[in-house]
Amino acid sequence: MGASGDELNRLFGTDGVRGVAGRDLTARLATDLSAAAAAVLSAAVSGSIGSVGRTGRPLAVVGRDPRASGEFLEAAVVAGLAGAGVDVLRLGVIPTPAVAYLTGVLDAAFGVVISASHNPARDNGIKFFGRGGIKLPDAVEDEIEARLRTPEPKIPEQRTPEPTAREFGRVRDATVEPDRYLDHLLSTLPGPSALAGLRIVADCAHGAAYQLAPEALRRAGAEVITIGAEPDGLNINDGCGSTSLGALIAAVLEHGADAGIAYDGDADRCLAVDADGQPLDGDQILTVLATGLKEADRLTGDTVVVTVMSNQGFHVAMAEAGIAVIETPVGDKHVSEIMRDRGYVLGGEQSGHIIMSEHATTGDGVLTSLQLLAAVNRLGVSLAAAAKMMPKYPQVLVNVPGDASQLGPEVAAAVARAREQLGGNGRVLVRPSGTEPTIRLMVQAEDASLAERVVGQLADEVRLALAGH
Repeated sequence: MGASGDELNRLFGTDGVRGVAGRDLTARLATDLSAAAAAVLSAAVSGSIGSVGRTGRPLAVVGRDPRASGEFLEAAVVAGLAGAGVDVLRLGVIPTPAVAYLTGVLDAAFGVVISASHNPARDNGIKFFGRGGIKLPDAVEDEIEARLRTPEPKIPEQRTPEPTAREFGRVRDATVEPDRYLDHLLSTLPGPSALAGLRIVADCAHGAAYQLAPEALRRAGAEVITIGAEPDGLNINDGCGSTSLGALIAAVLEHGADAGIAYDGDADRCLAVDADGQPLDGDQILTVLATGLKEADRLTGDTVVVTVMSNQGFHVAMAEAGIAVIETPVGDKHVSEIMRDRGYVLGGEQSGHIIMSEHATTGDGVLTSLQLLAAVNRLGVSLAAAAKMMPKYPQVLVNVPGDASQLGPEVAAAVARAREQLGGNGRVLVRPSGTEPTIRLMVQAEDASLAERVVGQLADEVRLALAGH
């Protein structure tokens, strides 16, 4: 039930390798990690012809968000890849889903993103996409980590041969590739004026989509007011973006906008705000998209994939719409795996990671915003009216310090009692953090006071169980 010590010490987290730049995530680590990834991820395409100069070497595409630390980490990543014999197409500042898309469309061996997503500017991260723009399975990440941690043999004859000058990877900067991604996004819409008549505020979180997202919305026909679009390397996600909706709400009300969209630092997620300043989370966005796809007979299996953190109101709305729901562990990687394995076209998380596999291999905030706004514009309804398609249940979260592996059957009995108190009309979740020795408790109920009371009792029982060990 709990995360083992090995899991807690695992270099890769739920979405790549993250840490404080310069302390946890150093240039040396970035170089060594990239070289290890090159060895593992290039193996499957060994001998194939790359798409940069048809050199026969594997190709990697590399993008980043605007963090100041991204500059030195990008240099370190590129050095590690080129030194390992991989050609590199350097995309510069670009959204994470653009890297995934271009990895696939350019037939690259893999893609690399330097970003810490919604984290503050002091943090950064490195994540990889496999061939086709697919997030790596845990087993492949473990293989990369094992190679990183394995020291070079002391006997020279047993060491990996150093590449010759002809074998070093070559590095080029992208010119038209970001435009290729933008054209792809617009091609997913029903027409060139899908957002005509809408006034939209776009909060770009001073992040990777600060130019691309407003341009996409404008080219789709919307009038766009932009905030959070002046990155200086230090202000990413600072009081703006999907983790801090206050600035967006104020701007929507000030400008009398029809809606607001908030992206996170690498634009792989988005949240929305209606004309009255009321937020819509990922579950509400999924409700609008799922029902629209079902009505168009494009929702494979009449099924949507979400995580265990989804709101109970979402399940109620899907049941009323005749749509089945499959749940996965927390993390959009797990959602995408189920979607890919079973052929489903829609899934996502409450946080705003929405995956539309007809158009993308990973969560894409700009794509999601275009599809959401096009859907409500086509229906001729307000975003507020669309949000009412899902009755949102109050949700209460509590973290209890401790090792979840210490919990026994008494906690399972406590969870059963908590569910009984909800009368079958709510949700109870107990799970380990996976990144720290903490147990996360979640209770959802129609009534907020009931949810708070139930989660308080459950937390007390979990603490008692831990004290008994």
